[in-house]
Amino acid sequence: MGDDHVPLPGSDRSAPAGTRLVGPVGDDDRIEVTVVLRRRVDPQSGKTADAAAVSDAEPRNGSPVGTMSRSALAARFGADPADLQTVRRIVASASCNVLRVDRASRRVRICGTAAALGNLFGVTLQQSALPDEQGGATFRHHSGEISVPVELDGIVVAVLGLDARPQARPHFRPAPPVGAQPRQPAGPVSFTPPQLGAIYEFPEGTDGAGHVLAIIELGGGFRRRDLRTYFDGIAVPLPTVQAHGVDGAKNSPSDDPTGPDGEVMLDIEVAGALAPGALLKVYFAPNTDAGFLDAVAEASRDLPTPTAISISWGQADVQWTGQARTAMDEAFIDAALLGITVTVAAGDDGSNDRVGDGNPHVDFPASSPHVLACGGTSLVADLAAGAALSETVWNDGSTGGATGGGVSQNFALPAWQDSVGVPQAPGGGTGRGVPDVSAVADPRTGYAVLVDGQRAVYGGTSAVAPLWAALVCRISERLGRPLGLMQPTMYRGVTAGTAPTGFRDVTQGNNGAYAAGLGWDACTGLGVPIGRLLLTVVSAGPSAS
Repeated sequence: MGDDHVPLPGSDRSAPAGTRLVGPVGDDDRIEVTVVLRRRVDPQSGKTADAAAVSDAEPRNGSPVGTMSRSALAARFGADPADLQTVRRIVASASCNVLRVDRASRRVRICGTAAALGNLFGVTLQQSALPDEQGGATFRHHSGEISVPVELDGIVVAVLGLDARPQARPHFRPAPPVGAQPRQPAGPVSFTPPQLGAIYEFPEGTDGAGHVLAIIELGGGFRRRDLRTYFDGIAVPLPTVQAHGVDGAKNSPSDDPTGPDGEVMLDIEVAGALAPGALLKVYFAPNTDAGFLDAVAEASRDLPTPTAISISWGQADVQWTGQARTAMDEAFIDAALLGITVTVAAGDDGSNDRVGDGNPHVDFPASSPHVLACGGTSLVADLAAGAALSETVWNDGSTGGATGGGVSQNFALPAWQDSVGVPQAPGGGTGRGVPDVSAVADPRTGYAVLVDGQRAVYGGTSAVAPLWAALVCRISERLGRPLGLMQPTMYRGVTAGTAPTGFRDVTQGNNGAYAAGLGWDACTGLGVPIGRLLLTVVSAGPSAS
């Protein structure tokens, strides 16, 4: 790196463990990347861009609550036009092109050859291959820090997409074969989403009509004939489902029900069955840090504005770069300012989140304080009565999966969790507690689905995110307004060891390092919803408008 470049904080990456180096990326290969700029004004501090710079170790954890128009968001908290002009000039001087600009989300999509982008951002790009047991696919990556021209120092806060390694995994699990596990549920082996809507007492007389429920997908696809068959089979009107491509991705079913198609179909079927009146928009993006961010930003900026965004993909937050975590969290702040509630799966690998270092970890983006983190339970119910008989923490052991949950080391404790008894973060200190809420996720007491023409039972916290997104749409329908960031209202008055209003507390079980108990815990959060009571709680809270 010469004197004309400076390091970009939080951009350092190592070569992926367990992969095989294939060789350098061709100099003439065309690459697209997403550049994220600083805000004109910080929405939580009111400081201007120059004064609002925050280090990677000091994430912003306020609680924006409000509904802004997209134009107002761009004008107040978007990119400064002068910064955009500087970026355009520097990109052009590097023989690269600006493809599109979104001032509100502060994103500039640029393209160029690998050689030109490598020079612009001070990196050498390599190709590596995943292990054969992970599919063996090749991907582009860099090692070390990204750097930016000195004129962009402080203006550019993230450069995403130079490294195109898979950034997230879907959080769904098929039910184990009969006899594969010694413990069998005492109740039914699967539920349809409408049955769960009755058990969790979703507000009667609502179906999400007039609202948009967005779903983020990083692979896979759906076929409309499967959706027609599924919804006919559960006697629910077929919802309107639209597919939207981001960064060149599209609806691409693979005919592999255990692959990403399983995630896509689970999300659509749960959300559509519980909010059939809502318009479902499914955003397909590449499984990279840039693709993930762009999908969230595109969903948030679309019109009509979504009431909820459901995300069932993630990875341990230590496996994200600081710049990517911060850029994603800022996108969730924007969503909250627009009145959108973002529901995110908390993970399916217990308190270690598949890191394997013997320490507890939380999943991101569930660990962002600006999303509703969704954990998982195991449910036994009386379907005739439409009532739960018992509900415990989902934990089927190391081979069967368990709900994610824990304490973040990267996001500070939000004010609304101050009094609920969040334990210390690993290594000491305080941090954002995960999850906030829960619902059934155990595949042994899971969701009846249809994927690639095959009927199956799926679980995982992947199913909980769309369930909660559908509930948000139905509560919003009844209240006549969006809910935005719900936690300041839901946590109000909740103290350690007390059962919160609007929830059925789950007090039995553990996810590894953390155990359930009375009140909030790092397994199931505040508990599972009692929809009719939660409606009352939310209606008494601050209006998102």
